[in-house]
Amino acid sequence: MNKYYKQLIENNKNWVADNLKIDPDFFNKLADGQQPPLLWIGCADSRVPANEIIGARPGEVFVHRNIANMVVHTDMNMLSVLDYAVNVLKVKHVIVCGHYGCGGVQAALGNQQIGLIDNWIRHIKDVYRFHNEELSKIENEKEKFDRFVELNVVEQVMDLAKTSIIQNAWTNNQPLHIHGWVYDIKDGLIKDLGVNFENNSQLPIVYQLGI
Repeated sequence: MNKYYKQLIENNKNWVADNLKIDPDFFNKLADGQQPPLLWIGCADSRVPANEIIGARPGEVFVHRNIANMVVHTDMNMLSVLDYAVNVLKVKHVIVCGHYGCGGVQAALGNQQIGLIDNWIRHIKDVYRFHNEELSKIENEKEKFDRFVELNVVEQVMDLAKTSIIQNAWTNNQPLHIHGWVYDIKDGLIKDLGVNFENNSQLPIVYQLGI
């Protein structure tokens, strides 16, 4: 058996032992069910582990990850996770977290054909089109890349607020806040972009559903 693969099994056993030393009832508590206060919509990048960067324990964060932390209105995977988190788990916060140096956003800046993923990247390119005036004025390529990452998160938070799932929760007076963050891999710190919604009156009226 591959040495790396065997090490993964050993790591799991060590992780179990470490947690049982701290709390002998740790896994029994987890087995009782979950009531996480937070849904995390993040990038699939292996350097951005949701629980670890916010110091959360197992059971505290419900997680959905995809390339470039996208909220695409036809993505049934994302919508199913969102629906379960909001309507069954009753999370109180949904965070869209991007990260600087995101490969998906970088691909959207270029014109290279990659393959099937090109169809996904197109959604990110649409974000550039929405903010073309601002981004085109930024001459420094790194600064443009970083700002594109931020604007992508802003648009995904907006798209999240537009969903009938979120708007139904607000109509039913369910306490639910959505936020946009960017994580910096170079120093491990999170930047709150200040894009936050707690009711649909904060959206342009064309997106406010008559629920």
